[in-house]
Amino acid sequence: MATSPCSSSGVSSSSSSGLGADAGLEIRTRSVEQTLVPLVSQITTLINHKDKPKRSDKTLQAIQRVGQAVNLAVGRFVTVGEAIANENHELKEEMSIACIEARRAGETIAQLTDVASLDHPESDSHITIFTDKTGVVKAARLLLSSVTKVLVLADRIVIKQIITSRNKVLATMEQLEKVSSFQEFVQIFSQFGNEMVEFAHLTGDRQNDLKDEKKKARMAASRAVLEKCTMMLLTASKTCLRHPDCESARINKDGVFHRMRLALEQVIEIVTDSRPNGESEMAPISIYSGIKEFKNKVEGLRENLYFLSKENLSTMLEVILEHTEDFTDSAYTSHEHREHILELSKQAKMELEQLVSVWMQAQNQKTKDLMEDLEVAILKTCQCMNELKREVHSAATSLAADLLKYHTDHMVLKALKITGVEGNLEAVAEYTCKLSEQKEQLVEMCRLLRHVSGTEPLEITCIHAEDTFQVTGPQIISAAETLALHPSSKIAKENLEVFCEAWESQLSDMSMLLREINDVFEGRRGEKRVYLSLPRPGKHNANLKALKPVKLDTEEQAKIAKLGLELHLLTSDVDSETEKWEDQENEIVQHGQGMSSMAYSMYLFTRGEGLLKTTQDLFHQAEIFATEGTKLASALHAFSDQVRVDDKPLLLLEAEKLISMCKQLQITAKASVQGKSATFTKVDACILKTRNVMTLLCQLLPLCCKLLRKNKAGNGCLKPAPPWREDRRRIGTNAHTPERRAETFGIKSLENHVTSMTFLESK
Repeated sequence: MATSPCSSSGVSSSSSSGLGADAGLEIRTRSVEQTLVPLVSQITTLINHKDKPKRSDKTLQAIQRVGQAVNLAVGRFVTVGEAIANENHELKEEMSIACIEARRAGETIAQLTDVASLDHPESDSHITIFTDKTGVVKAARLLLSSVTKVLVLADRIVIKQIITSRNKVLATMEQLEKVSSFQEFVQIFSQFGNEMVEFAHLTGDRQNDLKDEKKKARMAASRAVLEKCTMMLLTASKTCLRHPDCESARINKDGVFHRMRLALEQVIEIVTDSRPNGESEMAPISIYSGIKEFKNKVEGLRENLYFLSKENLSTMLEVILEHTEDFTDSAYTSHEHREHILELSKQAKMELEQLVSVWMQAQNQKTKDLMEDLEVAILKTCQCMNELKREVHSAATSLAADLLKYHTDHMVLKALKITGVEGNLEAVAEYTCKLSEQKEQLVEMCRLLRHVSGTEPLEITCIHAEDTFQVTGPQIISAAETLALHPSSKIAKENLEVFCEAWESQLSDMSMLLREINDVFEGRRGEKRVYLSLPRPGKHNANLKALKPVKLDTEEQAKIAKLGLELHLLTSDVDSETEKWEDQENEIVQHGQGMSSMAYSMYLFTRGEGLLKTTQDLFHQAEIFATEGTKLASALHAFSDQVRVDDKPLLLLEAEKLISMCKQLQITAKASVQGKSATFTKVDACILKTRNVMTLLCQLLPLCCKLLRKNKAGNGCLKPAPPWREDRRRIGTNAHTPERRAETFGIKSLENHVTSMTFLESK
């Protein structure tokens, strides 16, 4: 449900206005909240107008215009609300009542702001905003409350649509589990694919719209599972159909179905804000969050010596130190880190004892000397906790960096594929043991990273990564066993490939997650990977305004989905290559990372997600991408002067290829087109040409890295480009997906009528 007995977080105003909203409504989505903003602004302006003895005609006319604008916008808003009510009978009564209230309040505001006749003597008895301020406050409160109810009811319809879509997916999954022939499977899977696309779009919209960052992260994790498992379900089911008596194939398939059902259930828990059997959600507990809370309590002693007990503070420290045992007990923690953590834990206990001693004395006798001693004890305790935090961060991130580097060659996966095709069951068993060891290492890595992730969304991402390794490892093993039993089976081979790709993809995601965690620790979060390339009013070509932005519909997005997926894989490859460079400030690396980030935003566009909302956004992004590629080519030319004479021609040849491809992309992106079909063709061409540039980039980066090492050139000799990349966490982009026919009933249509009002500025 979208309502609960909580105060509304989306409607607020200045206290002087006495304005409030229905206390029984909680707003959980940005679209509802932001739709209310212009209405709140207008009404607050009216409420807070200054009652000057002399009112100019300009002021009177402005107030009247605002009142009329509010009433007209509310009228249009209510018309849409009533249409929604007629289409959704279960909410018709509630919606109709809210619409009636809103219309009545809008009309009252229009009457009270009818101030044109105030200067005429015969109108002395005329009640206006100047003579009945209480009346306008009451009307404003009713208007905000009723409009909020309409929006929240519309939001419930969105939730219902997601639940209905989930139910269709589950029903089709049950059919897929029971099929016994390839022909029937292909037919049902085609239907399943369309239903998953619809579900992905609906949940993508919801993820982008959620205000709660933890819920966004959980939604992102669930949707990532569903995206990867859809391909796994296809190959695992086909393998089972081809080899119906194979136990390992059945185990493989059952595992995929089970994981998809869990992910679907979690999505519904998030959108309905519910837990099965009334369970409360267990918040992840980490060393970082424990230290943060502990320090806040300690520092709070400066203001209040009596707001907590010494037992409470001691218990908090004990919990933190218990969690450090995850590090000290781990077989993968280095001896040096283990010793430092134990030493700092012991020191933390001593500092707390000293703090408690001084604190207790200060409660009895607040002398200047004691308060100074307390301040010293607080500083020393907090400093010790900071050092402990730094030590566990170093232990977790150094382990992660070592493991990711060690496993980057995927030797075990390659060996499983080879021995599986050979039908060598003994060798497969040997390598499955090695994969199990690798899985345990990576699971432990995720557990330790969770403790130092720094934010709750990143903690959730670590938990998701841990679950992925925990589940995918055994699935690879069962897929490898199936191939070893049927070495000539093409589908069994393809199935193993798909599960191995999922493992490799998760390892690639871990590299990105590790960067995020380091950014948070070093305070860089929010300062880099921020887009500057999207069109901004008045700052780009004037002809952009003349072009009508177009949004792709579901069918068009489905057509470019394959190209988008290829682009996604290429961005992962480029990110992997840039990670291998010792100097991350190298100009070539900076341009490569920038291009990868832009290509990733174009991939998100093919899914109806991300910052690129319209085709014009995409075309502009393609232009910026091409410009960045040209800059990279210039950096390659500069770098060619540092390499050996016999290596220079190859590098210059590749640079010229890059320039040529970027010019072609720029020409395509700037080309003027008319009509839906031509626009889609241009979108397809831009993404195709971007993919080709990224393919070349995947070849260029390792070549440059090799030449750099070969020539022992200084990595810092090239000027770094300014860091600007988009934050590419899988948890959460803050953009809405393109409008589709399915959204005509929803909040966007209501939003248009509220946001169309003209703002009245307070003088």
